[in-house]
Amino acid sequence: MTDRRVVVTGAGIVSPIGNSLAAASLALREGRHGIVRSDSWSNIEHLRTRLSAPVVGLELSYPRKKVRTMGRVALLSLAATEQALAQAGLAQDVLHRPSTGIAYGSTHGSSSANEEWSQKMLGGKSLAGIQSTEYLKFMSHTCAANLAIYYGVTGRVISTCSACVSASQAVGSGAETIRAGRADVMICGGAEEMHVSHAAVFDIMYATDSRHNDAPELASRPFDKQRDGLVVGEGAGTLVLESFEHASARGATILAEVLGYGTNCDGTHVTSPSQAGMAGAMKLALQDASLAGSRIDYVNAHATATEVGDIAESHATASVLSDQVPISSTKSFTGHTLGACGAIEAAFCIAMMHDGFIAPNRTLETLDERCARLAYVGREAREAKLQICMSNNFAFGGINTSLILGRV
Repeated sequence: MTDRRVVVTGAGIVSPIGNSLAAASLALREGRHGIVRSDSWSNIEHLRTRLSAPVVGLELSYPRKKVRTMGRVALLSLAATEQALAQAGLAQDVLHRPSTGIAYGSTHGSSSANEEWSQKMLGGKSLAGIQSTEYLKFMSHTCAANLAIYYGVTGRVISTCSACVSASQAVGSGAETIRAGRADVMICGGAEEMHVSHAAVFDIMYATDSRHNDAPELASRPFDKQRDGLVVGEGAGTLVLESFEHASARGATILAEVLGYGTNCDGTHVTSPSQAGMAGAMKLALQDASLAGSRIDYVNAHATATEVGDIAESHATASVLSDQVPISSTKSFTGHTLGACGAIEAAFCIAMMHDGFIAPNRTLETLDERCARLAYVGREAREAKLQICMSNNFAFGGINTSLILGRV
């Protein structure tokens, strides 16, 4: 067993605030969000929210033969992965080696493809017209499997379909695989496509923002006293991870190092978060990185703008880290991109380290007094020289993750 350093050599995203990391970084600094009103949802009775954060301006044009088994979620993952691989500059032969693998996830497969299949089979009571490729678009591991086939990957493929920690678990699992000497390169990330069913899941739980249906710019308010719930978003994020030795040997530009990763389970409730569980994941990440909590320069919070989640997370963070560490939630810009958020937000941390700023809490006007006292970033970006960032994510099932990234 080895314990190799793991570095990031490529980062690609498609998101509600930009379809490259550079574009998204600029949006974070300038305070431009991607939340809109979705009037097409008005035909769903009893759905309270009309808010979403879609990916716009993205051309998903590929040869049909190569993507016929891909629904939108897999196509988004492909768009992000193309960017990451281009930045990493990996040669084609490296992708085909057994030492190159994939760890990728989503909440589930393509919801729109699943809807179409169900309408034909259950609504029409017939299999007529259903293509043999349609299931492959909504199978749970569609992103990981389709990326592997598209790029001819022959190494291990890990599918992390674990709701809102799908992407962060993929990055963490990829890093652990490289550390253990089981791979030299891992293509890691997560994706989610927009579908009304995603909003409906949270709407039924009274966890969506409906108060700001007519004012999207005021929606998605993590930690704020006037928050009203989350806004569902879509997107994809991909990080190319390599062992430090492999990256150095080929002269790759290193964007960041994965210093630590922690994951655990509350073991108590499927949907209600546990402060102890959240804190435990952060402690595991710090232990993995051999770092004291005082070394963290910034925390990208999971904070989705739900009452129970924000409060529990803030107190968990305060119990582990200094109350002086800057903290913000970029979901005030992107909404909650579900299975993609872990990779997108890790990429945001990398952008902040390189571009010299901290993303703001765009919609934080009045802190909920029930949240812990932390150094919440204000409503405007702040200049900062960040060396070490923590990115936290939490999911249904009580699954918690914490990633620590550092400049090299």
